[in-house]
This record gives sequence, structure tokens and C-alpha cells, in this order.
Amino acid sequence: MPSKSACPGRSEADPLQPEGRMPKGHLVDTDRDLAPGPGPGSPAADCPGPEKSPGVPLDIPAKISHEDPQGKAKPFAPKPPMRPRLERALSLDEKGWRRRRFPNSQEDLASRDGASPSRGSSPNAVPGPPARPYLPPGLSTSLQEIPASPRTPGTGDRGPSSWGNSQDLLHQDRALAGSSPRLAGGLPSRPLPAMEWSVASDSLRTAHKVDADHADYKLRVQTRLLRAHSSLGPGRPPSPLASDDCSLRSAKSSFSLLAPIRAKDVRSRSYLEGSLLASGALMGAEELARYFPDRTLALFVATWNMQGQKELPANLDELLLPAEADYAQDLYVVGVQEGCSDRREWETRLQETLGPHYVMLHSAAHGALHLSVLIRRDLIWFCSEVESSTVTTRIVSQIKTKGALGVGFTFFGTSFLFITSHFTSGDGKVSERLLDYSKTIQGLALPKNVPDTCPYRSDAADVTTRFDGVFWFGDFNFRLSGGRVSVEAILRQDPGARVPALLQLDQLAREMQRGSIFKGFQEADIHFLPSYKFDVGRDSYDTSSKQRTPSYTDRVMYRSRHRGDICPLTYSSCPGVKTSDHRPVYGLFRVKVRPGRDNIPLAAGKFDRELYLIGIKRRISKEMQRQQALKTQHASAICTVS
Repeated sequence: MPSKSACPGRSEADPLQPEGRMPKGHLVDTDRDLAPGPGPGSPAADCPGPEKSPGVPLDIPAKISHEDPQGKAKPFAPKPPMRPRLERALSLDEKGWRRRRFPNSQEDLASRDGASPSRGSSPNAVPGPPARPYLPPGLSTSLQEIPASPRTPGTGDRGPSSWGNSQDLLHQDRALAGSSPRLAGGLPSRPLPAMEWSVASDSLRTAHKVDADHADYKLRVQTRLLRAHSSLGPGRPPSPLASDDCSLRSAKSSFSLLAPIRAKDVRSRSYLEGSLLASGALMGAEELARYFPDRTLALFVATWNMQGQKELPANLDELLLPAEADYAQDLYVVGVQEGCSDRREWETRLQETLGPHYVMLHSAAHGALHLSVLIRRDLIWFCSEVESSTVTTRIVSQIKTKGALGVGFTFFGTSFLFITSHFTSGDGKVSERLLDYSKTIQGLALPKNVPDTCPYRSDAADVTTRFDGVFWFGDFNFRLSGGRVSVEAILRQDPGARVPALLQLDQLAREMQRGSIFKGFQEADIHFLPSYKFDVGRDSYDTSSKQRTPSYTDRVMYRSRHRGDICPLTYSSCPGVKTSDHRPVYGLFRVKVRPGRDNIPLAAGKFDRELYLIGIKRRISKEMQRQQALKTQHASAICTVS
């Protein structure tokens, strides 16, 4: 008795036939039914068919019948399997599609980082519909997209001859496509629908890794763009805010570059508790690490004796944005001696030059002394109240052309003191200048309300010991001894040797070695020529009847309460600014910043809003004028040629 599974009239689904695709007849086993004919010992010879015929010719199509398929089985022609069951590949692909999702701006760029877009999927998984690539007919991108053999109405199923033709078509498709398919199942099929060019389609082509051979794929691949830190040079590591990769498309993305705030941190109410390590503390270590992962602040300090000139330079870029600095700094402090009469105009020019990324945190004046502090607008929330104090060193205190102006505040947990001074002038008045220094360190009453960050190391008789970082800059009026003739002889020497030779004659360096002035202070190495005294508008030193000796009168000194907290990067002058007999002198520094306590008097984002708006309006107005001038110049050139 033959087994039930060996008969062609069996009721169970054939294991090679996928569910939902059972034809009216049974699906012939390819190993058995595609043979030339039933031979001895074959299953077909042992099991009679439903109509008791030894076989059906392979080239005669089965007749279509409208009778009940369960009542009587109809003859049929053998055909190749429509869809082989590939369980392993199916499970892998299904998992891959379920992990796919629309990419954000970071993943969009990661898919363009040189990896093949035809492999893999996004690491974060959310369900999403697969993108349908366009391929030549007959080729498939996965094992599940093997096209079924099409049927022509009225012709029935195809025979083995069509199976052989389909294999020939597969080799033709392979040659046309230029790449081998994954499975030799390239039967003729209807072409896939074309991809719709929607807003996300260009992202899908690369982010979902579709079709590396597409014509526009290579044009869409970009190198990775790293967002540099706000003000750090190439040697500084990027901040956590800047560590994410972002593409040009990120400007249109709904994702923010701001650091996320956890709801539990907001509920904890940890602000203003005075803790250094509290989660969510405004001045704490966690917040400091977000903005300064290496805890280093970029600082710009400049001093300039303007000689009371009303005329300001046409451009302050050389002063505030020197060529050797690749990035703008976090904090700008500019001290002026004998400043112009219109102090507001000077501050407006500073704001206009630095642009809308900076705000005026504080400005103060003492007679002809002006001090301006500008900071990046993102950092104004981490500053304490700004306090200032003044000292007059002249005997007649009503004449405030000589003296000192100090400004102090705390940034996170590091306290800063900035002093600009104008000491007594004269080649031989060294003792008077030493006296001016002593009056200043004793007379500046700072800090006032902001607590000292390290009171046990402070000295009531010296204001410079009550702050973590002190920058003292100005026109100290120390001269080069030896007279005009000897100094000019040195200036005519080789450029590499004249600066060290000039510093051997410097009065300030000699007094610092003796310990009579600027105790605990340091100065960066000098590599520029003397900043005093020039003819206005020229590069020549004083040619008047007084024949003043060229000198390093304008200096920037610094002192740190903790060793190594201040690192000078650049110390130079601005030879292109010639509106005064002094050249501006500036320094670029990196200052270590420590976390602080947020229970101190805070500035709470206070800045000069009116000055900010004026600077922006003037900046826009000048840009429009420049563009109009270019258009006029271009039109004139066209008229001239014609």
C-alpha cells in the first residue's frame, strides 16, 4: 500500500510550497516531475494518478476547468518552484527592516562617512517601511524579492522550456547590471515602481543604504564635519556639545544641539544650594564640563594709550581679531589710557567688531581710563556680579589722567581681577612709578559683595592676592635706559638679536628682578619692537624736537593663585593701528576654570542691551553700504567696457 504522502492527490500542502500559494493541482516536486518520463522504480510509476493515465505530456498545457477543485483533480503541467522557502534569510531581513527608521542629522552624516550604503542599517531600531530601490528587471536586492514567473492569460503555466529561457535571461540581466545578484532567481518580472522624490527621499537613499550604484550616490557622500569648539584652537578638545557629528542638513532638523536637561534634575531643586557637585548646579562641575570639558577659558587682554585722539581706526579687526588666532576668544578685556572723549562711541566700535555673538558684560571709566569686558553671550549666566574700584595716583585727585581702574568678578568658581593703569611718565621717574604701584594694590577695594574663593591665602594689604587670576595691563611708562642713540643703534641690528638686546635696557624688567614691583607676576616673552613713541600715522619713532626714546611702556602682566593656571599663547603689538603715538599691545591666554558655588551674587544674564542693538544695526548698515558700493563699481566697469 503506497503511503499517503507519495500520492499526487494528497491533501497536505507540499513542503516546498509557501502558504497561501496552493494551486488547484498539486505542486510537482522538481526532482521527480521534471524528469523526462516515469521510469521503473520511480514514485510516479508506483502511484496511479487521478485519471489513471501514465503521464501527461509536458508541452501540453492543462485545461482550465470550472468544476470543484476538490471534486476532481485536473491535469497540469510541471513548473519550477515559485518561491523557495528561505527561513534564515527571511528572519534576518525582517529583523533588519524592523530596526530601520528615519535618520536624524547625526545618523544622516554617519551614513555618508565613506561606508557602503548598500549594507547594514541604522543602529537605533524603530519599525519603518523598507525603501524600494530601482534595479533592472529580474534582479533582486534580497532573498525575499525573488520575482515569480509571470503568467500570460489563456496560456496556463509555463513548461520546462520557459524555465531554461529564464536562466538565459538571468545571465543577460547579470551582464546588464554589472553586478552579480544574490540568488540565481532572475525570472522576468514587472519593474519595481520608481522611488518617489519626496523631502526625505535623498536622505533615504543614503541613510537606508540603498543602491550604491545609483548615479547620484557618490555626489551625496560627504566627509565628516566636526563642529569645533566655540573658541578653542586646534589643540583643544571639542566640548560635549560639539562632539556630535552634524551635516549641512542639520540646520533643518528638529533636533537641538543644546544639552538635554533631565526632568529629575529640574525636580531636585538643586540650584542655589552652594554645592560644587550637585546635579544641575548652575556653577557646578557638571555644567562646567558641558561648556569647557578641559576647564580652560580662552582670554584676550589688550591695552592701548589712545593719546586722547578723537579719530578712531577705521577697522579694529587687527586688534580684536588678530591673524594668528584661528578662533575668537571667550572673554575680551580691553583697557584704554587717555581714551577718546566719546567713550560710548569707542564701546560701540568694540561691539560692532565682535558682532552679535558677544555682549558687553561690564564697562567702567575713571577719567581718561576706560575698561571694557565683553563675553560670549552663551556664558553670561555663569558670571557673578561685576564689581569695580578706582585709585587716583596724582597729587591733585581732580585730574584723573593717572591712576588705576580695577574690575573683578567670578566666572564659575574662578575669580578674576583686571586692572588697567597709567603710571607717572618720565625717563628718570622710576621711584614715582613704584609708588603708583603701591597705591594701587592698597587702594583698590575689591572684592565687595562677591565672596573670596580662597580667603585664607588673601592679604588685606594687596588686592592681587584676593583673586585666583589677576591681569594687570596699561601704560606703565617704564623706559629703556641708555638714551635715544644707543637704542637706535640696537634697532638697526639684526631683527633676531635686537629685541633681547633692548630688553637688557628695560627698567621694568630690572625692577621686577629686584622684587620691588609686580610681586608674583609674570610676563610672556616679548618678540615685538617697542610700542612707544611713534609719529602719528607713521612707522617712524619720535622725530619731534623732544626725541623721546623708544620704549616698552605698554605691557600685560599676569598672576595666578594656583601655579600653572594661566598659560600665555600670544603676546604682540598691532603695528597697523597708527592713530596714536602708542601701538596697542595684546595677549592671548588660556586660563584654567574651576567649578563654583551658585549661592553667590549672580549677574543673571545682565548686559548692555542698548549697546548690543546699536552694534548690530551699525554692522548691518555697513554691510549694506559695502554691497551697494560693489554693485556701483560693477555697473561702472560694464559701462566703461561698452
